[in-house]
Amino acid sequence: MRGAKSAKWVAGAIVVALAATACGGNDKGDAAGKGEVDPNGIYSVEVGEPEKLLQPADTMESNGSIVMSGLFSQLVDYDADGQLTMVNAESVESKDSKLWTVKLKPGWTFHDGTKVTAESYVKAWNWAANINNKQGNASWFADIKGFDALHPEAEGAKPTAEALEGLKVVDENTFTIELGNAVPYFAYKLGYEVFSPLPESFYKDPKAAGEKPVGNGPYKFKSWEHKKQIELTRFDDYKGENKAKNGGVILKNYSTLETAYEDLKSGNVDVLRQIGPKDLPVYRNDLGDRAVDQAYSAIQTLAIAFYADQWKTPKPVDPKVLQGLSMAIDRDTITKTVLQGTREPATGWVAKGVLGYTPNATGDVTKYNPAKAKELITAGGGVPNNEISIQFNSDGGHKEWVDAVCNSITQATGVKCTGDAKPDFQADLQARKSKQVKSIYRSGWVLDYPVNANFISDLFRTGAGGNQGGFSNPDLDAKIAAADTAASLDESVKAYQAVEKDLVNYMPSIPLWYYKVNAGFSEKVQNVKYAQDGDPILEGVEVKK
Repeated sequence: MRGAKSAKWVAGAIVVALAATACGGNDKGDAAGKGEVDPNGIYSVEVGEPEKLLQPADTMESNGSIVMSGLFSQLVDYDADGQLTMVNAESVESKDSKLWTVKLKPGWTFHDGTKVTAESYVKAWNWAANINNKQGNASWFADIKGFDALHPEAEGAKPTAEALEGLKVVDENTFTIELGNAVPYFAYKLGYEVFSPLPESFYKDPKAAGEKPVGNGPYKFKSWEHKKQIELTRFDDYKGENKAKNGGVILKNYSTLETAYEDLKSGNVDVLRQIGPKDLPVYRNDLGDRAVDQAYSAIQTLAIAFYADQWKTPKPVDPKVLQGLSMAIDRDTITKTVLQGTREPATGWVAKGVLGYTPNATGDVTKYNPAKAKELITAGGGVPNNEISIQFNSDGGHKEWVDAVCNSITQATGVKCTGDAKPDFQADLQARKSKQVKSIYRSGWVLDYPVNANFISDLFRTGAGGNQGGFSNPDLDAKIAAADTAASLDESVKAYQAVEKDLVNYMPSIPLWYYKVNAGFSEKVQNVKYAQDGDPILEGVEVKK
């Protein structure tokens, strides 16, 4: 999963320490062979097939999100100094963190020429939150007063309201958002694409609109050849400051990262998002100044399918068992060898470059210690059947490290571990969402908004959109609720830091390592920069004549 397209910031006391690695710029993108620019030039980017229709509130994975980032602009974004910046909003203000007033910049239009108004946002959010519309990201509207009436929790329940009570249109360019409780970081959430506006044409046929979306962003939709490519063209009437410096982008589907890399070298694709493990040892020499090596705010974990028979019968898994499995993984060796130093062993659940990141939040639980690993697993009652499997998508360059993790666990503890490969990311996600994961699955989380709450509440809170493994604990839910209702942003961040340190007692997942962008681009393009969510900033790429 990913978040706001150009969230490329660090904040507070960690700005100086992390700015060099966490900001979205890629110096080599500027240095690699500057040339005369064709402002109407078209270039291509490596992606995979989006999991679902292109609807803002139902897009939860990176292949769909990169498309949405070009088609839709949000109310806010974040700059490199950690400040909220206004995009489609003129202002987002609150005196009590509970009642928020949003004023829009006038004159913005959708790609079909209709106005973007306050109603465009309010109606879109009401539609997305309504349980009848089955949007995967509906839980993002749970902060807003009246969500439970529109999206009841009970199985098979119908909504008892037609709209969120907390949303009110004031005038054409103003609306208010009343939350159920004060949330001091709520304005940061508004940079996530789930909060996109929608044109009136969407509601005539939402499915058709998901095949041919109409947005308010720097690009407009041109075509979608499923499992082949999606083409976007520059929207010349775009009113934002991030106007496209090119004529458009073709998002080309690849089944493996290795195939995409060979196409990059031969000039058949222009921008990669990631290099596969097989090519990591050579890509810097191959590409020279066109090689990218940059940190971004994402973490890889092993997520537990708590609903699986293995973990729930005859009694729920003891966290000590998961602590032991974590301590059986030699992260240092795997990141240095299999991953060629392109990852950094994780010491917490919150990614670097995010407000509230805390070094060593896991204590000893992420340190390799075979003896302690076996001791903990035994103390927790053992791994059921003494075996586990790790589900992963074969098109993402994961097999090599999954094999290495499994070998490490087996050698350290005697627990049998095997990889469970799915052919592509779509199949992997469908297995997760249909609760078909047999044991454990590879999970990666990229910031949706750059606050530590995003890596805790949105993953481990009962019923959260990112909580696909079915983890649920009332005590942790109460601690998350308390952090959400803290008196200020600083106090909320500190409360979440305490929650993160307490996660070792629950083990909702096993942290592995922090991601880096290891990618590259062709000789055809320049000014290729990557945002803090790891994706290339599409509108900034320049195509050479």
